[in-house]
Amino acid sequence: MLPQLQLWLDPVPRPGPENMAVDEWLAETCEVPLLRSYRWESGWGSFGYFVKLADLPAESDLRWVRRWTGGGIVDHRADWTYTLFIPRGYELAEARGAESYRLIHGALAAVLGHSARLAGTSAPAAGGECFTQPVEHDILDAKGGKIAGAGQRRSVRGLLHQGSVQGSADLAGNLAQALSRGVEVIEFTPPPAILAEKTAARYGNEAWNNRR
Repeated sequence: MLPQLQLWLDPVPRPGPENMAVDEWLAETCEVPLLRSYRWESGWGSFGYFVKLADLPAESDLRWVRRWTGGGIVDHRADWTYTLFIPRGYELAEARGAESYRLIHGALAAVLGHSARLAGTSAPAAGGECFTQPVEHDILDAKGGKIAGAGQRRSVRGLLHQGSVQGSADLAGNLAQALSRGVEVIEFTPPPAILAEKTAARYGNEAWNNRR
């Protein structure tokens, strides 16, 4: 799908707001497609931009951060998370939302193995149920349970895709190879001042997280 791809195995477990700030920084600065594999400090969950605060689990000791992308509610205590940024001009970034979601998850399903498959269309669920019921092109296991989902956002610079897979196995290398034959492993050092600014202005800001 991609002629080239940079792979960043981010070694730093970060709090939720900082992880989101890093992804926004990447979306503002990357000039070529990038796959970031990353971890969370313990006790974090995230929820999509359009999720209502009232839909968060009432009985939970998780700390929550609202993502810049869509999607549902995710408990990050037992998952593998990745971010894919594709700049404008690449075919994958220009594809319609459902098609880019299908293509990326098709590559991920191939990495997960023969029992993984893409979900078909289904009636939308109401309230919090939509976060356990798969949407089209989510990834299901052999029994039909959801094992991977994602949220996307398009900007003037490209496509940001934030994904989560149940389990702690790091699939970054295999997913990178499934997305592109030209993979370059690189290291980034996000500027601390910029991350602090983005965290204060958005992801660590109560007004942002409580906006709906």
